[in-house]
Amino acid sequence: MTIYGYARVSTTEQDLEIQQEALTGTECTSIKAEKISGTLGTQEREQLRTLLEYIQEGDVLVVTRIDRLARSIADLQQIIGTQG
Repeated sequence: MTIYGYARVSTTEQDLEIQQEALTGTECTSIKAEKISGTLGTQEREQLRTLLEYIQEGDVLVVTRIDRLARSIADLQQIIGTQG
């Protein structure tokens, strides 16, 4: 089992430090971070796309808040659906 972390802020002016520090404390093997709007699809979110390509059954993806991963339930379902 591998534990991955994902941090995201919406604009380049925002700081990722708080999220990255929180993820560092969760035993994440790898942390991916990006400054990009969550309104963009998974294909435009390069670091998230990379995580989704590598994550396997039994692995864990950690985020500090669910809205850092998905903007809605439908968006979350789409992201989870890429793993099925």
